[in-house]
Amino acid sequence: MSAPMFYELRRPKEIKPDKNYPALFIMHGIGSNEQNMLSLVNGLEENFYIFSIRGHLSQPPGYAYFTIQGYGKPHREVFDEGVSKLTSFIDYVCEQYPLDTAQLYLLGFSQGAILAMTLGLTLGSKIKGIVALSGYIPAFVKEEYPIKSVDEVSLFISHGEMDQVLPFEWGVANNEYFRQLGAKVTFNTYPEGHSVSLQNLQDFTNWLLQNIKN
Repeated sequence: MSAPMFYELRRPKEIKPDKNYPALFIMHGIGSNEQNMLSLVNGLEENFYIFSIRGHLSQPPGYAYFTIQGYGKPHREVFDEGVSKLTSFIDYVCEQYPLDTAQLYLLGFSQGAILAMTLGLTLGSKIKGIVALSGYIPAFVKEEYPIKSVDEVSLFISHGEMDQVLPFEWGVANNEYFRQLGAKVTFNTYPEGHSVSLQNLQDFTNWLLQNIKN
């Protein structure tokens, strides 16, 4: 069986035959690609199997996981397909690689963050942690998706205070929504736009490394 999505893999230099490793699934922003996000996780391959996943839709100059019909409104059918493909991908690599299925993490920026949070809601305790950088949760996900308990899920949510693409208020709403559901949330804001600053990168890296120890 071939992988349901194209991906770039990073893993520890020395693989111990009797060990299962935490997994980190990375999802890029619209028009980007699987290579673009790898710079954000440089060095983490010593602790994780890292799967940087390419969106299955062409979106020059890169790719996307879904299309958008309006501001903050993905095309529902296309979005559903993206969620389904990513779910199948996670299942696929859990069967193919020596992964610790109790330590699955999602990391996404913008469109990738939207999907990371959505997958966290649909997969529940199957996911241990989520890093959501500058995203939002579509209304139809909150209202119509089968949402599982996130009591055991930890999140690092960040948003730029001057984000000109996805309003800062959406980041605040993400924090409040997951807290109300009982998830463990770290919410950080930064004096930046729709981007990932060095401080943001250092903060979520430290959060990930601390989280796999718990």
